[in-house]
Amino acid sequence: MPQLAYVAGRLVPLRDAHVHVEDRGLQFADALYEVAAVMNGRMLDWDGHLTRLRRGCAALFIEFSMSDAALLAQAQRLVAVNGHRDALLYMQLSRGTARRDHGFPLHARPTLVMTVRRFDFAQRIGQQARGVGVITVNDMRWQRVDLKTTGLLANVLAKQDARAAGAFEGWLVSADGDVREGGSTNAYIVRDGTIITHPLSAHILPGIARATLLRLARDAQITVVERPFTLDEALAADEALLTSTTAPLLPVVTIDGRPVGDGAPGPVAARLAALVWDEIARQTGWKAPR
Repeated sequence: MPQLAYVAGRLVPLRDAHVHVEDRGLQFADALYEVAAVMNGRMLDWDGHLTRLRRGCAALFIEFSMSDAALLAQAQRLVAVNGHRDALLYMQLSRGTARRDHGFPLHARPTLVMTVRRFDFAQRIGQQARGVGVITVNDMRWQRVDLKTTGLLANVLAKQDARAAGAFEGWLVSADGDVREGGSTNAYIVRDGTIITHPLSAHILPGIARATLLRLARDAQITVVERPFTLDEALAADEALLTSTTAPLLPVVTIDGRPVGDGAPGPVAARLAALVWDEIARQTGWKAPR
C-alpha cells in the first residue's frame, strides 16, 4: 500500500504530494513545523506540540483557523491510514501561497502538510547504554530560534559537521562560549547530581522533551538549575546528556573527542532515562521489544 501524505485538506500518495511553487514556506522559509512521536499508535506529548505551534503562529501572525480537535483528528487519521504503530509525524504550516513579495500577502490561506514515517524508538535504548558523542560548532542561527521555523540551514550544517566527524550531534556554542543546544536537541550537563541546562530564551528551542525531562526530574527531587553553561564547564562535568522527540534521552560521553566524566553513561542519566521511559509508557502504553 503506498504511503499517504496530508496536503491542504487532502490525503494523497506521498510520491504525488506537492505544494505550489510560490508557497512562502518554499520561497522564504515562512513556515513553522512540529515533529511528534507516535508510539504504540498514540501521540506522545501532543498538547505540548500543539501549544508550541499555536505560539509560533501568534508570534509570526499566521492565521491558522483549524481547531485543535480537527488538527488532532487529521493527524490521527494520517497515522492510521499509513498503518504505523511507531512513527514520526511531521507537520508543516506555511503562511500560504502568494506572488513572491517579502511583505505578508493580504489574503493567503495557510498551507498545512503532514507526513508520517516509521521510526525505531527501541534503537535509543541501546544508544543509552553506550552513550553518544557530540562536537561543538559556532552558533550562526538567527535571533529567534525559540520559534520552530523551517529556516534550518545553520542546524543542517551543524548536523552535517557532526556526521562528518562521526558524532551524534553538534552542540551550538555562542560567541561568549555558552553551550546553547544541539542542532536538533536540547543540551544538559550534570554537576554533583544537579542538572544544568540553558534557560528558555530566544536562543534555544523550548523542547517538548526538555519540558518533560525537567518536570520528571523535579518531581523526583533531582535539582534542576536553568542557566547558561560554558563549554569548559561541559568538559569538566560529571555527566552530560541530550533530549529530543526522536531521542527521548541520550547520555553524552564525549565532547569534541574528549571524555565527559569517566567516558561512560552516568547514574543521573540512567535514573532520568528510567523516568522518561516510564512516562512514555504511561502516556502511550509503549514498551521496548524484548
